[in-house]
Amino acid sequence: MELFPVEAGNFRLDGGAMFGVVPKTLWERTNPSDAKNRIEMASRCLLVEKGKQLILIDTGMGNKQGDSFFRHYGLWGDYSLISSLARAGFHPDDITDVFFTHLHFDHCGGAINKDGSGTLVPAFKNARYWVHQKHWEWAISPNAREKASFLTENLNPIETTGQLNFIQDEERHIKETPFPFEILLMNGHTEKQMLPLVQYKETTLVFAADLIPTVGHLPIPYIMGYDTRPLLSMEEKTQFLNRAVEEDFLLFMEHDPNHELISLQKTEKGVRMNEKYNLKNYFN
Repeated sequence: MELFPVEAGNFRLDGGAMFGVVPKTLWERTNPSDAKNRIEMASRCLLVEKGKQLILIDTGMGNKQGDSFFRHYGLWGDYSLISSLARAGFHPDDITDVFFTHLHFDHCGGAINKDGSGTLVPAFKNARYWVHQKHWEWAISPNAREKASFLTENLNPIETTGQLNFIQDEERHIKETPFPFEILLMNGHTEKQMLPLVQYKETTLVFAADLIPTVGHLPIPYIMGYDTRPLLSMEEKTQFLNRAVEEDFLLFMEHDPNHELISLQKTEKGVRMNEKYNLKNYFN
């Protein structure tokens, strides 16, 4: 098995929304904001290669929305999904599976493109697109709180192309999967968010997704305002971080622009980052 980080682009989100009830004087210590109160965010995907399978975990927000959309989210930097795949030595047609942790636009938008005529088409024409069935049902009939995060132009083409596949198991820890990794289910941020748990070179790595979007979100009460069930998020995060320390998990950070891979330690204030790495320098 080989793992490749895939930077799909950087953006900005409102810091208050990202930290909920936590005062700005606290969260800004780790996540400084700009003049519009936005903090910097990454869209860091993970490519997993094993045998004939080439699995892309999440796809970033894509590039098919209009200028006003992208201005709102303050895109910055030079990364793009396709160029990052090319740097890793791959073409979109090589991807066999696209795994969505969940279907908020910043996680799945890059899976669907617009062609020259404006038609919505799959960015990965040879891939199966995977999502948890209960999350799919949640996304296509969205609640008022999440409706703006589930965009029809991202979701409808996945179904109409016939590429949609479901994970149906509802165990908290799914060990038997179609992938060379296991899955942890989380329900605080959104219904049935799926976190890949990867055994790689005698190390356990977890794709943290939106359970812990940045290092600044490691303290248990530091929960996003976007979470649909914030008290459950705190419970899930507590259980996960305790297990992560006990079992020496590394966390692969999807949204933290300054931390790709981190180890953890227990401190008097709770579980915090121990060391920061990237995949290349940790495993080579």
